[in-house]
Amino acid sequence: MLKTSMNEFYCVAQDVLGLASDSIKKAAQKLDEQTVALIVDQLDGLKQRGGNLIFCGVGKSGLLGESLSATFASLGLKSFFLHPIEALHGDLGRVGPEDSIVLLSKSGATEEVLKLIGHLPVNEAQLIGLVGDVNSPIAKKCGLVLDCSVPKEACLNNQAPTTSSTLALAMGHMMAILFQKMVGLSREGFASNHPGGMLGKSLKMKVKDLMVAKDKCPILNENKTLYDAIFEMSNSPLGGLAIMEGADFKGMIVEGDIRRTFVSKGESAIKTPLSEIMNKNPVFVGPNDSALKALKIMENRNRPLNIVPVMEKDHFVGFIRLHDLLKEGFTTSSVASRPGQSL
Repeated sequence: MLKTSMNEFYCVAQDVLGLASDSIKKAAQKLDEQTVALIVDQLDGLKQRGGNLIFCGVGKSGLLGESLSATFASLGLKSFFLHPIEALHGDLGRVGPEDSIVLLSKSGATEEVLKLIGHLPVNEAQLIGLVGDVNSPIAKKCGLVLDCSVPKEACLNNQAPTTSSTLALAMGHMMAILFQKMVGLSREGFASNHPGGMLGKSLKMKVKDLMVAKDKCPILNENKTLYDAIFEMSNSPLGGLAIMEGADFKGMIVEGDIRRTFVSKGESAIKTPLSEIMNKNPVFVGPNDSALKALKIMENRNRPLNIVPVMEKDHFVGFIRLHDLLKEGFTTSSVASRPGQSL
């Protein structure tokens, strides 16, 4: 290994990020309203036709195409990656006249892509070039060309696609966000394409999906004693107990209330009526509230809450616990091991 000072490494790191930043800034300065209008028209036409946005490239450009295709798909536009060689050997059957195709090429003269263009069942107006040379053969075949040229690569030998790859990816992301703006995609709409991840959970999962239903919750009336509460909460160890009179919710107690009562009353605490220690006005959530809202309600306070009642039109329907939210993967700045707090 060549002897290299840490300062030299630091300078290289700064140069790589500086070149990427400068290339994106210059591209933004060159981008005009007319080009943006053409991009929006292209995407709008594609949506109206119900076609796919297909990305096509070789090597590093192909990998960028796969990434950008996934981004568009996540925003609700049908999209996939098409390898030009595989297309010439059968995959061309996946392409239809209603599609638009993004061709990625740093040189703008990639042989495999040029061979494919003449066989595509779309007109040139539906071809979009993300190229490093706007006067290249591929660019001349495209109805819309986005300039992804850079003065030099961050690669020390000015060979490996680095700065140019960053710019091409940024250009593709710019197109994707224009599409998102065009269709007015909401957070909920975005989440519908991510049902299995934390993003989908945070936007779609409801309190009712995680709560402990009423029939599994410990419940007593307010005339019962702390002894009864301890017995009931031991049989159903949720960390909280609902106090009800018939169908009416009167309040609740949590484990912290039991400890505090023993500290203040000593041995006589065991006979204390629940009416004396219950919280008559606890914080609560609704069954159709988002699980994320419940988490925020429980953690965004001086004394984080480990359990809150779930109320529907003044009727107690269950408990939601911080433990269940954390187990499902929701993140919190609170420490789950903090002792139970009175609501």
